[in-house]
Amino acid sequence: MTSVYHEPRTWDEARAALREHSDDATVLAGGTAYTLLLRQGLIRPGHVVALRRVADAERIDSDAHGGLSIGAMATHNAVARSQAVMRTWPELADAVSKVATVRVRNQATVGGSVAHADPASDAPVMLSALAAQAVVFGDGGRRRVPIDELLVDTFTTSLAPDELIQSIEVPGRAPAARAVYVKFTLRSVDDYATVSVGVFGDVTDGVLRGLRIFLGGVGPRPMRARAVESALTGQRADRIADAAALVRDEVDPIDDVRGSAAYKREMSRVWTERALRRLLT
Repeated sequence: MTSVYHEPRTWDEARAALREHSDDATVLAGGTAYTLLLRQGLIRPGHVVALRRVADAERIDSDAHGGLSIGAMATHNAVARSQAVMRTWPELADAVSKVATVRVRNQATVGGSVAHADPASDAPVMLSALAAQAVVFGDGGRRRVPIDELLVDTFTTSLAPDELIQSIEVPGRAPAARAVYVKFTLRSVDDYATVSVGVFGDVTDGVLRGLRIFLGGVGPRPMRARAVESALTGQRADRIADAAALVRDEVDPIDDVRGSAAYKREMSRVWTERALRRLLT
């Protein structure tokens, strides 16, 4: 089957194409995930709505409070190299620089990564830890959805069929705010994560507050370690090892080529503790 290719130049045109072709349309961002799904026969769209020509879809801006607005079509390398990102959230630049290879990072977009909802992807884990939101454009206009609420299951989001992610919004940071992203791979640094951990928190006089901890690769979506957060909020570093052990009951890994479920649970503990200790350095 030959797909009909659409290249809208505005968000309104893109949504109109989606509405017109309904369930027979697929959105194309960077195309890395699309190509894999097509080769595996998992998708056979009659219509492809490509976003690469949509005006301003690749922009990356910062505001006076250190917040970021990242266009859905900004590539991982564009985010990693952005001066606006480096000034405000260099930890996010570090996280997206760990994605696959340079070739993939030059093509794959941050908005596409979020919409694809692969539980082993790097950017959604760190964005969830940073309390980032997606600006979603649909019939009701534009709405903001926290990334960790947008991602509901493996390759599944809460987006309606005619909704598009326009941008990713990252809040500004307080002076004591810190963030860390760590990633453990079995075979090579450009592999999907066996376990990844994104941590955000305020650190004042060695005391942790406002913790947000998310793990990737160990469940159907970025998994929040709420028990670990609760155990450490208002506490000092000497509680980290005991608190990190709680994460084993909060993840939901499966056996696959990257390890058994039991192994991933243990690596979740190890890498959560490492991420938290790095947060304090």
